[in-house]
Amino acid sequence: MAEKISLPAKLINGGIAGLVGVTCVFPIDLAKTRLQNQQGQGIYRGMFDCLIKTVRSEGVFGMYRGAAVNLTLVTPEKAIKLAANDFFRNSLSQEGKELTLLREMLAGCGAGTCQVIVTSPMEMLKIQLQDAGRLATKNVLTGEGGAAATIPHTTAATYERPSALLITKNLLRSQGISGVYKGLGATLLRDVPFSIIYFPLFANINKFGQKSPQGKAPFYHSFIAGCFAGSVAAVAVTPLDVLKTRIQTLKKGLGEDTYNGIVDCAR
Repeated sequence: MAEKISLPAKLINGGIAGLVGVTCVFPIDLAKTRLQNQQGQGIYRGMFDCLIKTVRSEGVFGMYRGAAVNLTLVTPEKAIKLAANDFFRNSLSQEGKELTLLREMLAGCGAGTCQVIVTSPMEMLKIQLQDAGRLATKNVLTGEGGAAATIPHTTAATYERPSALLITKNLLRSQGISGVYKGLGATLLRDVPFSIIYFPLFANINKFGQKSPQGKAPFYHSFIAGCFAGSVAAVAVTPLDVLKTRIQTLKKGLGEDTYNGIVDCAR
């Protein structure tokens, strides 16, 4: 019989996994945010160009702008997501029978819905901090912050970096709790489909590495299964992620569009 893992252990496991994930891939996430937000004649030609220009203008730590928000909130976010998925899988399972694909998808849907309680404000704050460097550079290049033909190495020192705490205070003061949860609908639209795809796909691929129905797959097999399932799910929801990023961005660059909602942004 498979060994039962306690809820606290699952929460700790999810938290540690989230911290490791943020530490490893945050620079790529920063590049993603900046590439998704640029409109018209972009500053960056691609991911590597974005990272190189970020290091030149803001230093190595510029690639981790906004990481503190993620490191603080990713533990409860991942813990809720993984624990919720396990809860719904257990609730939907029938004695002696494996979950059907539909029930696995429903469990993923429940997990994705629960996690946005933390994900939505975390993403909203993180995006403001990540995109500040791009806006500063764009303003310099368009003459708003002074004439320049190329991205200056001093950009990072010439703009006021936003603070997550200050952004939160201003939003709560001006808009209340709804300000912190700006883009909640767009976050749901991204995270629910992601979880619907990811969790069932991972579970079914991971089964191929199990020597028995109650056994565990080797770590390398689970790792590959997670990479594949995560890649498929991420590619599938990228258009929804672009909508979420643009809707949650509070400050726009010169000449960049503003949006009245998900449909307006998509159009």
